[in-house]
Amino acid sequence: MGVPKFLTQRASVRAYRPEPIPEEDVAAMLAAAQQAPTDAGAQLYSILRVRDPELRARLAELSGGQRHVLEAAEFFIPLADVYRLKRLLAHRGESLGNFPRTALHFALLDAALAGAHLAVAAEAMGYGICWIGGLLNRVDEVARLLELPEGVLPISGLTVGVPAERPGPRPRLPRAAVVHTDRYRRYAEEELEEAYRAMAPITRSGDWLKVLKRYFAKGGTMEARDAVYGLAKALAGFSDDLPAPAARVLHLRGLDAGSLAEAIAWLLEHEWRGVLFSEGAFGESEVWIEQETEAHRGEGRTPGEALARAVEAAYPSEG
Repeated sequence: MGVPKFLTQRASVRAYRPEPIPEEDVAAMLAAAQQAPTDAGAQLYSILRVRDPELRARLAELSGGQRHVLEAAEFFIPLADVYRLKRLLAHRGESLGNFPRTALHFALLDAALAGAHLAVAAEAMGYGICWIGGLLNRVDEVARLLELPEGVLPISGLTVGVPAERPGPRPRLPRAAVVHTDRYRRYAEEELEEAYRAMAPITRSGDWLKVLKRYFAKGGTMEARDAVYGLAKALAGFSDDLPAPAARVLHLRGLDAGSLAEAIAWLLEHEWRGVLFSEGAFGESEVWIEQETEAHRGEGRTPGEALARAVEAAYPSEG
């Protein structure tokens, strides 16, 4: 049995006909998504279907003005979702354990697998799809617009519609560059050059480095997204040292941090000359933040919580 041609010849579609997708086809795609593999049967994902035109327009804007977000018949957002698991455990009198890093890992994996199954099902039915990574440009604002609770984080967007174009498959790296046997193989210089040659047709200039530089080099798109993603991750409860309530307290006071280290760095850059941590008499965390003329103390169960209390005392009102 051969691999279906729609898999080996696939390409992202960014132009769609103004035609709706029958509800039975949407249901079939979602059924396929729900059959995706998931660790321990937990299904740490949700799929959000965006149908409100105004919301879709705002999401398109946040994604960099990508018109196919507006023009596709359907727009889905796969979500890493630990909130439902927390509610299910609480419903039977249990508490969710403290494993934010592992939770995020498996929730991202589950959401990506479910989204991929939805996408493959759509392509098998003759529809076009395009993943929208630009949704992460302002993932914090996306989370706010979608009213996502703590424990839920968008991973990407996915357009699905009737294609108005049939682009050919885009180049890919040589198989030898991505498939390793038994142990990871480091790359010889010639293999790297071959990778650039193989990927040259992906851009009009024939220079793949221009694409890599724009997105992944210093000052590129990914650096700009990273701080925003870190904040959204902390607000969703996936930071291991900055609890979500503490991240919200800091965020409301203009201190956007995805980790305790980022919060400390922000304070030291904004005229606070010292951030001093200690352990209280009963094992709680204490922190003092100091300037030339003032100091503020906070305490909490964790250093991140204690720091938030100190910042709350220093900045009693939002701003």
